Amino acid sequence: MKNKFWSSLCVTLCVLLLAGCGKGKEPDGSGTYLYYVNQKGTGLVKESYEFKGDSVEDEIKDVLKTMKKEPDSIDYKSVFPKEVRIKNWTLNDTKLDLHFNGSYKDMPLASEVLLRAAVVQTLVQIAGVDYIDFFIEDEPLTDRNGNLIGYMRAEDFIQNTGSSLHSYQQGELRLYFANDKGDKLVREDVSVRYNSNISIEKLIVEQLIKGPSSDKGKPAIPPETKVLGVSLKDSICYVNLDEGFLNNAYVLNPRLTVYSIVNSVIDGGNSSRVQISINGESDIKYMDSIDLSKPLSRDLDIVEESGK
Repeated sequence: MKNKFWSSLCVTLCVLLLAGCGKGKEPDGSGTYLYYVNQKGTGLVKESYEFKGDSVEDEIKDVLKTMKKEPDSIDYKSVFPKEVRIKNWTLNDTKLDLHFNGSYKDMPLASEVLLRAAVVQTLVQIAGVDYIDFFIEDEPLTDRNGNLIGYMRAEDFIQNTGSSLHSYQQGELRLYFANDKGDKLVREDVSVRYNSNISIEKLIVEQLIKGPSSDKGKPAIPPETKVLGVSLKDSICYVNLDEGFLNNAYVLNPRLTVYSIVNSVIDGGNSSRVQISINGESDIKYMDSIDLSKPLSRDLDIVEESGK
């Protein structure tokens, strides 16, 4: 009976994750992650996170506390409904028992399965935690037929999720915006959280269009600009923008707009030159001044020195 339950659970979980996440790529490396649920509540996402604590118990406390909080993201949320909480837990050898309050049993099946998958896959990353059992108050968790679920491992979920999970990570970007006078670029170092499925070059261009996060600089690119494509080949980054890029009333010097992109992409990406095109056309003189027909190299002479 228990084998039938696990087969049903795995199929349910696989369908939920694939329907909610689509194609993704597992991040490289051996870091640790927290698992969340997407905004639609149909699949899991995971974000890089360094567990905090001097002992196994400390790390468990840190993880459970952090997973309960709502993350600073519009793309995903905590797997814990507000009314569901863990009342207490015990660790014996490598077996962790989690005792939830009574509200756990009121969760819809889809939400319950995703919460269970997220909690198990997150906690078993802690050295010293191999198995996890769920309790509602003091009663062991059972399936819809009353069968005990018992201790769960990461393998009970991972074997069916594969690479369907999106991952989020923190990154540092060096961006260039126009200064107040409009005659130089100023540098802004920002920390961003982003989906690892997006290229760093595209992320940079999107952040430039979004504008600076401080009052030290001004946008150099029209905010109505749309990114049609960003690709990398032979150390050249190809940035394709729509016609909104041409309607620039934000800076008087067109070099600021062009090299805001060129300098930022080369500094933060994996290219040595940048080719900008408008609706796929590069045989253009931007604002009748800057020739976009050839890839451009970084120009730091147009950057204002720090402190000025």
